[in-house]
Order: sequence, then C-alpha cells, then structure tokens
Amino acid sequence: MTQLWVNDKVVAVTPVLAGPCTVTQVKTESTDAYEAVQLAFGVRREKNINKPQRGHFKKAAVLPKVAREFRTTTADLKIGDVISVGTFAVGDEIDVSGTSKGKGFQGVVKRHGFAGGRKTHGNKDQLRMPGSVGSKGPAHIFKGVRMAGQMGNESVTIKNLTVVAINEEQNLIYIKGAIPGAINSLVVIKGPGELKTNLIKKEEAKEETPIIETEEKTEETPLAELKAEVKEETKEAAPVVEEKTEEKVEAEEAPADAK
Repeated sequence: MTQLWVNDKVVAVTPVLAGPCTVTQVKTESTDAYEAVQLAFGVRREKNINKPQRGHFKKAAVLPKVAREFRTTTADLKIGDVISVGTFAVGDEIDVSGTSKGKGFQGVVKRHGFAGGRKTHGNKDQLRMPGSVGSKGPAHIFKGVRMAGQMGNESVTIKNLTVVAINEEQNLIYIKGAIPGAINSLVVIKGPGELKTNLIKKEEAKEETPIIETEEKTEETPLAELKAEVKEETKEAAPVVEEKTEEKVEAEEAPADAK
C-alpha cells in the first residue's frame, strides 16, 4: 500500500495494475447456450503456452498470462477489443474480489478471535484452548462449530471501495483502503457504469501517424540525390573506356601495316 494527498488529507490507497485486458472469446446463446466474455491479461512467452491455447489466442493476437470468463448479457464486444483503466473514473464505487493470504493451520484464538481461558487460579495449559465444543446429550459435534483449522487462502470480496486516482499511462488504479490478496496476486474489479473499449488503440494511432510521415520524407531526399550522382558518374566514365579500346586496336593494326 501507499498514500496520496487528497484535499489536504492523506489517504491510504492500494495501487493495482488494471489492464489492458483483451477480449479473446465471446460466447452467445446460439453457440454456447449462455452469454459470456473471456478476457486475457498479462504477457507470457510463446514457448510456455500449449499449442491449443496458442491457436485459441491467435484470433486476438495475444499471448496472455491469465484468461478469465465473465457472464454478461448487455456488453457489445468482439474479439480483439481492449479494456483499460480508462473505463473507470475517480470517485467510482467498485467491488474487488481476490484470494486472501494463506495463514496455514491456526488455532481458535487467531482464527476466530477466542479470548482463551484463565492463566491462573487452577488452570494449567488451558490459555489458548477452545473449551467446550458441545453437550454430552447428542453425543456428537454439530456442523459449523468454530474450531482450529486452515485459515486464509479463500475467495474474498470487499464492496463499496472508492477509486481515488487513475494513471492511464501506466494502467494503474489507486483504490482507497486494503484489498484481499498478496502482492502480485490476481484480483477482479467490478463497478457500475458503461464499459468503454479500445481507448488505448485510438491514442496510439494519433501519436504514430505524424512520426511515420516525417521519417519517409527525410529518407526519400538523400536517396534521390545519390541515384542522380551515380548516373552522372557512369555516363562520364563510359567514353573513357571506348577511347582506350580504340587505342588498343590502332596499336595492334600498326605492326600489320609495317609488314
């Protein structure tokens, strides 16, 4: 986590690399019996991707690290569309879902917040014990009784988080507060509003067009001058060769006339 200044106040935020995500598959009711969209994120080496997966991602021209499917009924998307952080705005309320950090096997004090037993007055080795787990009558433990066990490493969703700032150049979104998961883990961000696509492609096209034109103009002028100089040199050198050949012929004919 980090912190940002917002109106003379320090706000604790979590920076998240959100996108760009590319649409790699669109499922419809006619072909798949349900509507969904598959999004791809990240970059992976081609040698580390199976052949069937490479063929599947070939239409979108990507080699992603992660691909996830989301149910949708209103999104008008097609293969190759790109979703970036530009679809969010400062002040939006979002829901973040992720896998929480795994804590391993923990006791009831850490896992459920039990107070534990008394340390003195006749107690021995009972400080962090769970205590009673049920009455003697049923002769079995009911389901749902809080006990020691695996803690963490489960799906968690935190709702109504606020977007504090957005950096579209680096595809970063700053979310107020903490979110589930460890560093470099995968999270899903959901929010209301219109889904905007292909915002990055339009900006890149505007920036690239003037650069290509200037490069072509600067390269064409010196090439034309070089070709003209080469042609002039070849024309001047041609008669010199012919004169030398004529001199050789005259020299060869001279001794024949003397005889």
